[in-house]
Parts: sequence; C-alpha cells; structure tokens
Amino acid sequence: MSASLAGLKVFVRTFGCQMNENDSEHIAGVLAGAGAAKAGGPEDADIVVVNTCAVRQKSEEKLYSYLGRLSRLKKKRPFLLGVAGCVSQVRGNGLLDRAPFIDFVAGPDNYLELPEIIGRAAESPVVRTDFGREWKEIGAAGTVRETPWSAFVPVMEGCDNYCAYCVVPFSRGREKYRPLPLILAEVRAAAAAGALEVQLLGQNVNSYRDPESGLGLAGLLEAVSEAQGVEWIRFITSHPKSFGDDIIRAMAANPRVCPSLHLPLQSGSTRVLERMNRGYTRENYLALARRLRESLPSLLLMTDVIVGFPGETEEDFELTCSLLREVRFAGIFSFRYSPRPLTAAGPDDVPLEVKRRRLVALQTLQRAIQTGIFRSFVGQDLRVLGSGPSPKGGNRHSGRTAGNLVVNFDAPADPAGRFVTVRITGSGPYSLHGEAIG
Repeated sequence: MSASLAGLKVFVRTFGCQMNENDSEHIAGVLAGAGAAKAGGPEDADIVVVNTCAVRQKSEEKLYSYLGRLSRLKKKRPFLLGVAGCVSQVRGNGLLDRAPFIDFVAGPDNYLELPEIIGRAAESPVVRTDFGREWKEIGAAGTVRETPWSAFVPVMEGCDNYCAYCVVPFSRGREKYRPLPLILAEVRAAAAAGALEVQLLGQNVNSYRDPESGLGLAGLLEAVSEAQGVEWIRFITSHPKSFGDDIIRAMAANPRVCPSLHLPLQSGSTRVLERMNRGYTRENYLALARRLRESLPSLLLMTDVIVGFPGETEEDFELTCSLLREVRFAGIFSFRYSPRPLTAAGPDDVPLEVKRRRLVALQTLQRAIQTGIFRSFVGQDLRVLGSGPSPKGGNRHSGRTAGNLVVNFDAPADPAGRFVTVRITGSGPYSLHGEAIG
C-alpha cells in the first residue's frame, strides 16, 4: 500500500516530558514528509495520533480518559486513531484489547514507519513496537518544531539503570547514543532556521558517549556551543550517580550553557535510595550539589521527588524534607509513588492517605522555599527569551530566564522568539513579574 498521505490532515496530542514533545515534532515531521497537513484539532483531522507517557499511573489514566472522548467523536465522524510513545511500547496489543476502536499502535522506535503503518491501518489494526539497538535518525528534515526559536535536539535514548520504580528501560529500551556529526548537523540547521536556544535531550543525558570518538557530554557541550547563532544551551535529564566533574567544569567554562540543571533526587533517604536502586546516597547527592554551587554560584537546581515509595517511613520522609531545606531547589516535580508494569519495586505498602499527606507537606515546604528564592530576584534586570502571551492574560507576555525561571512581563511589542531585558518588579512562588526595559 502507498505510503503517501497527501490530502489528509493529522492532529498530534502529546502527554509527557520534553522527550515526548520532541517525539511529537518527529511524528508531525514524518507525516508531513508523506504529504499530510496539520489539523487544528481532532474535530477536523483524518488522522489523530496520541503520543503517550507511561512514567506514572496518572499519565496513563489521562490517556484512557482522552481516548474515551476520541471514541465518541469517532462515532460521529470517522478518522484513523493511533497511539504512539511509551504506553504503546509497554502495553502493545493490550491497548487494542482495552480500546478496540484504536487503529494503530506505534512504539518510539517506529516513527519512521508511520506512513506505512497508517496505510495498513486503513484496512485493519496494526501494532508495531519493535526495538533496535541502533540509532534511527530522523533529524531536522523530519521535524516540525513547535517553537522555531527553541529547538529540542535528542542526543541519546533509553536507560540502563533499571531504577526500581521506573518503566523507562521497558518503554524506551537500553541506552543508545546519537552520533556527534548528526547532533551538530541538527543544531546548525536549527540555528540557521532561527533557534536561539537548544535543549539536548536524553533519558540519562550525562551518560552520552559518541559512538565513534567516545566523546562525552562535556565535550558535546563544547562542540554544540560553537554553532553560530545558538546563545543558550540546556540539557535534560541528568542522573546524579554519573554526573562527573568534567561536566561541571564544562558548564562553568562555557557561558552559553545555561546555569540551570534538572537533577532528580527522588528521595533524601539513603535507605530508600538503595531500595530504589539509584546508585548514590544522600551524602553523595549533597556533595554533588555543593560542588555544582561552588563552581556555578548562579546555578538554579530543579529536581524530582517521589513520596510513598514502598517501605518509606516517616523518618525517611523527613530526611527528604531536610534535604530540600538544605539544597533549596528552585523548582521540583513531586509525585505520589504508583506501581508501574515490569518494575522491581516491592509491594505498594504505604497507604494512599499517607502518600497524600506527605505530598501536601512536601509541596507546602517547597512553595515556601521557592517563594524566598524568587523574591531574591526582585529589583534585578534579567535577560529573558520571550515565548508568547502570558497565561495571566491582558497585554502581558511570558518567557524564561537562563536559569529557567518563568517571567510574566509587560512589553510594548510581542517578544516571542527574541531576547529582552526585563526589570523584575514582583514575584510569586512559581514565577517572576516585571516590565521590559531598553
């Protein structure tokens, strides 16, 4: 069957992290390359692709709720419905059992085959969730970017760590690394198209090794910084156990690398970290945070925290809270533990009401910490990369600082895709407020 999708319109809905967002850009690019046009929503699409996240139970529940709405729409107006991404990889044929109105299922390693998959799905349901150990290049030509001034650039995929709570090794496979020349080619293409910022992506980005030269993340940061036009470089996500001092030195030596780092903690208790199979202790994490702050005084640290992991006691939870007080993160993503398929965590033995109480306590503590950190920026002039209208409404605009802080500000013209200097006049626990100057 022909792989052409000419004359058809496609809508892609994304659940999940930056890696999923980048995958959706790839899905849109591959389908556009086959002739499909972008639809404004599922209501006027011939093909709807739902790109999914499996990292938490709540993410999967959101998928099934959304699929339910699409099934009702599909009865009124037929279209081809596909599920892609991490849930597809983990659940496979089970998705068709649960939602038989789905027409195709595609895992993260199968996006280049989507035109063929969709062509076959017009006749009967298709499930394609094959994994390979070789990098499958899509590149800039197969990517439709949502924001041309900020480019996601994948550098590796998968994870070899097998943390006891984490489904990523099963949803994304073992680690595989993108060759350096392909990374640099996409960075240059993005810069030529107007990207001022690149975000290097991987499930464990600081384990990156160029397949040919063996160059690690420190060398990659230096190589990417040489691309003309790129002013800000970010990377996500890093694992504390493999964050070497060479990366710290590369960050400190390179002014284009943003002073912002997402460094997942998960727990402040060594006992829980051991049960999680994280590969570091509380003391290791604190020592790394100190080394980072010594070399990068303006660094803003963000993290992930799980409460209610199997066996977590009140003492374990208090150790997590005390670490938050000591490190003072500028932002956290916090979650109640939920069992995931194929993972090695023990019985889910912390009662739901205890998890809820601990999560509220943790978030209350973090809100107070963030409020103090954000207040310290009032009166400063910060460089901000504009991203569009502010959710606050009115004539306000939004953007982010090099430290990845959200700023809502007044400006005489739309600053989306441009750097502006903003004088910070106020703050809340989650964003800064100000006005453009100069």
